[in-house]
Amino acid sequence: MKIQNLKPFVGILLLLSILYSCNNDSDIDEALITIPTLPYQAEGFVKIENGSGGFFANLESGDRFSRDHDKIGDVNGDGVIDLVIGARSDDDGGVDTGAVYILFMNSDGTVQNNQKISMLEGGFTETLNVGNFFGYGVAGIGDYDLDGIPDIAVSSPVPPNNSLYIIHLNVDGTVKDYVKNENIIANGLTAIGDINGDHRVDLVACNPGSDVGGTNRGAIDILFLNEASQIMYTNTVTINSTQGGFGVGLEDGDQFGGREVAMLGDIDNDGTKELAVGAFMSDGGKGAIWILSLNSTTFNVESKVKITEGTNGFTDELVTDLNPNGTFGGQFGHAMCAAGDIDGDGINELITGANQQNEGWAYVLYLNADKTVKSFTRINNTDGGFNLTLDSEERFSRSISYVGDLRGDGSIAINIGGGAGGTGTLYTLFFRPQ
Repeated sequence: MKIQNLKPFVGILLLLSILYSCNNDSDIDEALITIPTLPYQAEGFVKIENGSGGFFANLESGDRFSRDHDKIGDVNGDGVIDLVIGARSDDDGGVDTGAVYILFMNSDGTVQNNQKISMLEGGFTETLNVGNFFGYGVAGIGDYDLDGIPDIAVSSPVPPNNSLYIIHLNVDGTVKDYVKNENIIANGLTAIGDINGDHRVDLVACNPGSDVGGTNRGAIDILFLNEASQIMYTNTVTINSTQGGFGVGLEDGDQFGGREVAMLGDIDNDGTKELAVGAFMSDGGKGAIWILSLNSTTFNVESKVKITEGTNGFTDELVTDLNPNGTFGGQFGHAMCAAGDIDGDGINELITGANQQNEGWAYVLYLNADKTVKSFTRINNTDGGFNLTLDSEERFSRSISYVGDLRGDGSIAINIGGGAGGTGTLYTLFFRPQ
């Protein structure tokens, strides 16, 4: 007899061997739950930090490289997606004035070369104040000035120069010119695509420290820009505990908005788009995510679902311990991105994290159409299949962004930040959907 496929027989033999090795029912239960089942194939990662992964720069301890990051598109025309990386505490021109790096990538996830943009480099002529944190939020926004080169948005959230810069790039990653939009606080920044149909990418500015409605309840601003790269302030949609239709649910200290949001698209097929927003200090620091269904005309909240420990399908236990930086809890929902349909069920996945949970745990949340969690996968030193070796207080998942098919082979690249306590580290993880 010719056996066409040995995999089912191997699986049965493995299961029988596990059962045989167990002496009682509790042993059987423990053995069975350790069998990994992942809806993707983990295909390794590239670690990018000063002197590693092809990245060489004069970073100093505490520069916060990879505090935020995003894909830009192909800036130099070599056919490979390039990245923008924030280093909000860089000291060019003054303490914590901030900087960003344009990374020109190889298709294997390593860095070909880079260009720094700061008060002293890259053709950026702006004067930043001490502690301005330029690069706290960064986003790729497509070709805003229609010159064939994709552009970036960068925030400097600290007054008196709390501004959003739309930077039009040259092919070498230097600044061609820029537009300064004042009176914007963005401790996180996310490009959410063109939701108002004007053929320009729209942005969400995250303001988790907003005191509207209560102390540190947080807020987000949905920003629309015109053809001159200027914010149309009168069109801005603000969502917080008193505006934008959010309604009840936020408490003092929740820090709604987090550091990034994620546009999931219309996952329930009812004509409204779903936007995931973190509130990373809610529930005693455990953290939470709100999935908001936005009206297709006003972009106000029509309905919402909260995801946190023990709520709406998320069953993992989140810590509430005191952290080394003086905060509390695992801070689930601090950062996130939409990851496409990894498990093949027609619904986009959400990648988020609890960056203060042990070494920092990332999560892939597989969602139901009703916006609840169907299942989840942890990614850390022991889970997720990537064989990471993270430091005990690395704060892995403190920033997350979607890159896409960087290698051109159908895999998905996701960037996850870590390296707290050093100069900063970026991990590019490669997923292959099953």
